[in-house]
Amino acid sequence: MLSHWMSPTVAIVGAGQLGCALGRRLHELGWQIGSVVTRNKKSAAVAVRAIGGGQPHARLTRQVVGADLILIATPDSVLARVAEGLARIGGDELQGKVVLHTSGALDRRALSPLERLGAATGSLHPMQAFSEHTAPRLDGTMMAIEGTPVALRRARQIARSLGGIPMRIEGRNKAAYHAAGALVAWHSLALIEAATRMLMSLNFSRRHTMRALLPLLRETLDNFERLGPRVAWTGPLPRGEYNTIAAHAEAMRKYPREFLETYAVLSRLAMTLFSPAPQKMRTRLARALAEK
Repeated sequence: MLSHWMSPTVAIVGAGQLGCALGRRLHELGWQIGSVVTRNKKSAAVAVRAIGGGQPHARLTRQVVGADLILIATPDSVLARVAEGLARIGGDELQGKVVLHTSGALDRRALSPLERLGAATGSLHPMQAFSEHTAPRLDGTMMAIEGTPVALRRARQIARSLGGIPMRIEGRNKAAYHAAGALVAWHSLALIEAATRMLMSLNFSRRHTMRALLPLLRETLDNFERLGPRVAWTGPLPRGEYNTIAAHAEAMRKYPREFLETYAVLSRLAMTLFSPAPQKMRTRLARALAEK
């Protein structure tokens, strides 16, 4: 990376967990950290300490436009507004600048005010979970990239320098890409918590539920990776044990209705994805779940 830009500088707008994680790693790789912009001075100062460099700002300033790369890691809901603000501040100075945002669902069109002023625009999104309290490792992480040719080149270089695996994606496909990640990250978390609460209602402690469920989940994922989805698909449905499914449904009726509804929907989804003859299973499954 440093062989391409002798003294690269990055400005980070929206230095939350993702912005800080990327900024810290770039700083470790030799990038100069310029402006670090958050919603207030206190959070900007905290972000600068977490990154290891930079100048804290509570609003957009002209210093942001002075960087070689402007990295926008704000929430999607304010991304367009930030782009418009940068366009007003930067004007002709944006000509030739590279601006990347980190949204998983939006493409470079969110940065169109900057592109009209001559900036190379695009996006770089690590498919990882960034929570309020933890930042994951970036090594080996798939990173979706798209944008104008110059921005795409820079995004690919940055992804590789971060230890990630750049994957080019068409802008129109970003929402579907992000939804796939949501199925695995957000919704699997809800499933695990629902199972946890069911076991806790049976007098398991939360600690014991973790000991019961996490090894099961890890083994399932290992089998998925090692053997493939159809072989890894086990349980009463692929075995045709509809009486067991009916017992599950009856037991789940004492929990919030979303529990059984989710069980039913996921059973149908698994049947559609993995069964060689889903239509033959559909009627028997509906009868076992007592669906009208």
